[in-house]
Amino acid sequence: MKHIWAPWRMGYILSEKEGGCFLCEKLREHRDEENYILCRGRANFVLLNLYPYNPGHFMVAPYRHVPSLEDLSEEELTEHFKLVAFGVSKLREAFGPDGFNIGLNLGKAAGAGVAGHLHTHVVPRWEGDTNFMPIISDAKVIPQALNETYEQLRQRFRSLEEL
Repeated sequence: MKHIWAPWRMGYILSEKEGGCFLCEKLREHRDEENYILCRGRANFVLLNLYPYNPGHFMVAPYRHVPSLEDLSEEELTEHFKLVAFGVSKLREAFGPDGFNIGLNLGKAAGAGVAGHLHTHVVPRWEGDTNFMPIISDAKVIPQALNETYEQLRQRFRSLEEL
């Protein structure tokens, strides 16, 4: 029998799911490297998902704790989606994915884990990245450590001045 090692998942499984907003908490801590924050814009920030669907899975979120797109100012909304596009280009450079899943879950009924703080997920996809593991063993294999992903992307996000 083969064993798949994904120790970061246990932190999520055992963590308290109620309470404060993890996005707001990460911003206040000002420990960007430890929190995998790739960059801070004027109104939004980008951070890696601690429990990614694939390597490079990141989120863009506004600084303000708002639940929906219509709550954003024009400046926040424009920067938000510029960061999504910028991040996609950096994922292409770093990992050469074949496609992307990009989306928002607005509201608890839509699957939002943090319904009160809008955020956009960007998930790189590769042909063949879906296999039998999730079906047979209810397990997803992530082939790269978060620290490695962070280092590869952080270097690329330093060129944020391009925006």
